[in-house]
Amino acid sequence: MIGVRSAVLALRATTSRRSTSLRIPGRNVGRALATLAQDARSDSTFRIPLIDFGRFRSAKSQAEKQATADEVVNGFKEVGFIYLNNHGIPDTVVKNVYDKSAQFFALPNEVKDTLAWKDPRANRGYVAIGRERVTQSADAYEIAEMRKKAPDTKETMEIGRDWDKTWKNHWPQEADAPGFKETMLHFFQTCHDLHTLVMRSIALGLGLDETFFDDKIHEQYHNLRLLNYPPVRTSLLRKEGQARAGAHSDYGTLTLLFQDSVGGLEVQNPHTQQFQPAPPIPGTIVVNAGDLLARWSNDILRSTLHRVVAPPAKPISDVEDESVGVTPRRQSIAFFCNPNQGANIECLPNCWNEKTPKKYDPVTTEQYIVGRLSATYM
Repeated sequence: MIGVRSAVLALRATTSRRSTSLRIPGRNVGRALATLAQDARSDSTFRIPLIDFGRFRSAKSQAEKQATADEVVNGFKEVGFIYLNNHGIPDTVVKNVYDKSAQFFALPNEVKDTLAWKDPRANRGYVAIGRERVTQSADAYEIAEMRKKAPDTKETMEIGRDWDKTWKNHWPQEADAPGFKETMLHFFQTCHDLHTLVMRSIALGLGLDETFFDDKIHEQYHNLRLLNYPPVRTSLLRKEGQARAGAHSDYGTLTLLFQDSVGGLEVQNPHTQQFQPAPPIPGTIVVNAGDLLARWSNDILRSTLHRVVAPPAKPISDVEDESVGVTPRRQSIAFFCNPNQGANIECLPNCWNEKTPKKYDPVTTEQYIVGRLSATYM
């Protein structure tokens, strides 16, 4: 697994390029930079592009904006994942969300359980360890068996748009979690604003008007997920089928993922089907395309499988083998970006032709996401 220090060195060594990428250290030293399409087709050269999004946010010309948009779309075409640098969300803001999240998960279980997730149409509230089993399967019996054998070892808090007239967020009492609600509502809006900018870059990269998606995502039908992966014996995570979060794709347009320094995220190389590490790079956001964006683009943009597994083990004591060590606690924040609730997701006009027919029937955002959530939770 690549450590944080190696990731930082990779970032520093390539800051002079328009876009950079994360490579596995020690491989292909001195090799000339190939195209992403060439590199992604081999596990030995697989990379997730690292893109300076500041070039889009403060572009001095349309050509500069278009160049960054092309990099974003190319990353989603070849890998389905990108790292965004200079994205505009200050580190202090992210740290505050982490702090408030940690304080929430430290609350007694009896307090958190009063805020329990209840309905896939709402997708709000606290999800205890073992309740969710993310998977690509849609078979209820199969998912139940997977959950029984190897549940996801994480707890989460799900937060939606707070002004929804039908579904309400499950907020803790202010006395139990001071500043939690205010922090999360501000961060929700901050992430939506970034989502809008990234979708504008995607529109340009696909040859559409820059604001094409604006009126299709403005309702903020999103989900802010706080995740806490408690410490666990590494040997348990390495059992067959077990993971902190099983292999899955995400459901919406994009996911903005903020990682701590622990690591464990792995991305499936779409070309070889092998999982590759996506280690944390300080100051960046991992962004991946979701199922509805893939459907919109007729799979030109990839919704790639990913999972969370055991990073290098921390020995319990000096006399014990690492294989029986403890995988340390991991925190992450995922902002699942979605189209509007009733948006009709059908193939974009420039993503199909007679030689490349439409792959999917139209579906609304709500139909697709509620269907996936209904199968995921017990």
